[in-house]
Amino acid sequence: MKVKEITPEKRQKLLLKRQKEIAHWEKEKARPKKNLYFVYLVFIISLIYATDEIASQIGTLMKTEIANDLLSSFGESSVGVMDILSMVVVPFQAIGLLYRPLADRWGRKTFLIINTFGMSLAMLIIFLSDNLFLYFLGACLVQFFIPHDMHVVYIMESSPSKHRARIYSSIKFFANMSVMLIPLLRKALMHDASQWRMVYFIPAVVGVVSCFIALLTARETDSFIDSRLRYLRMTDEERKFEKQQKNTENAQGGLIPALKFAMKHKQLRWLYITSSLVNIGFIGTINYQVILSYGYAQNYVENGLFASLGEEVMNAVSVGPVTAALFMFPVGCAVAQVIMGFISDSKGRKAAAITTAVNCAIAFAGFTIGSRMAWNPYLVGFLCGAAIGSYYSTNDVLIMMIGESSPTNLRSSAMSAQFIVTAVGVVVSYGISLPLITVLGNSVTGIVCFSLLVPGFISAFVALVRKTHDTKGIDMDTVTGCEWD
Repeated sequence: MKVKEITPEKRQKLLLKRQKEIAHWEKEKARPKKNLYFVYLVFIISLIYATDEIASQIGTLMKTEIANDLLSSFGESSVGVMDILSMVVVPFQAIGLLYRPLADRWGRKTFLIINTFGMSLAMLIIFLSDNLFLYFLGACLVQFFIPHDMHVVYIMESSPSKHRARIYSSIKFFANMSVMLIPLLRKALMHDASQWRMVYFIPAVVGVVSCFIALLTARETDSFIDSRLRYLRMTDEERKFEKQQKNTENAQGGLIPALKFAMKHKQLRWLYITSSLVNIGFIGTINYQVILSYGYAQNYVENGLFASLGEEVMNAVSVGPVTAALFMFPVGCAVAQVIMGFISDSKGRKAAAITTAVNCAIAFAGFTIGSRMAWNPYLVGFLCGAAIGSYYSTNDVLIMMIGESSPTNLRSSAMSAQFIVTAVGVVVSYGISLPLITVLGNSVTGIVCFSLLVPGFISAFVALVRKTHDTKGIDMDTVTGCEWD
């Protein structure tokens, strides 16, 4: 195939554009880091991570109330119907996968700010929603921005390697604890279950404020600037058109180059497969509030406090034991995250992933049984948080390993491309669980979720142990991704 020649005029324009961009990044790199800049950065990322966690969890923490309000005509199967309707967000998640790799070309800071503002705007739309359409518009925007996780890339590239997991887990500890704002707002603003929209307003405002703090104080990561400058300073011979288009090793982001790169290298390939297997249990992470609500509700009915699982009992559960349990949910999440960070930096990434998976399975069984037997809501809430926090910690370890196994010029893209592969596990999770929950009712949600969670974990960690190498202490400025081939 004949390669199209670049005209002298076009070459001159490209050269000027390149020189302008080089000057921009050199100026950015020359900006002095003020005293305690890293402390500033940790504070900024913590606020943004808190916004991300709240936006991620708020819909799930009030799923029963939202489903019963917006889909009241479906009765006891409203949650299953809500899950089916939630498939409308899938195209937005797919578009988000094309959007995320742009950070490997245009920088981390730009997308850190855009994502934070986007999540906050989405919560404001849900706050103002008075119908199903507006609710799903806000939910779709949330799902578009949440997977980007630019704050994760930011802190990974800015932290010293031997403390990377500890710093990351400490920030996520704060973010998880911030989720306690949701039950606090439930208690203060939800006098009955129909007032669930009020809970969205304050987190949205906090997100907007965090966005502007980041705009004024954060600077681009050195890893990205160095990688981008190396690329821009390549000689004309190194930057021939054919090589720009076909050489994955030098690509500056993009899903296709990232996927090609991952498929060529054993480490990333098997980390993708492992992540997909873990996500067979994904359905449990969006239904834990349903498990709590229907567990307590069934106990109430069986003990004669209510005649049936109707609106009256669900409202009593919402403003009673479930809200109490959700106060301890963030604490359980935070503790699980800290455990991951310290084990990861001391014993390695694999040891951390296996530990968090075991913790998840045990805690999941605990809060499912506990709600059904009406244990103390604070204990049940802690176990629920520990289960979900451990699940996400397991995924966090794998995402960290993917980032640590990827070169800087493809890191954000590789972490984004992971979602394409892991979507297989999510599809299996939905495909098995939704028909069962919709037909059998919300009360079987816990059993269905646990039955998917455990096999997914077992198969995932056989692959992790046998096929991948630990990435503890890797230098993210110099890693090429070829070290384990």
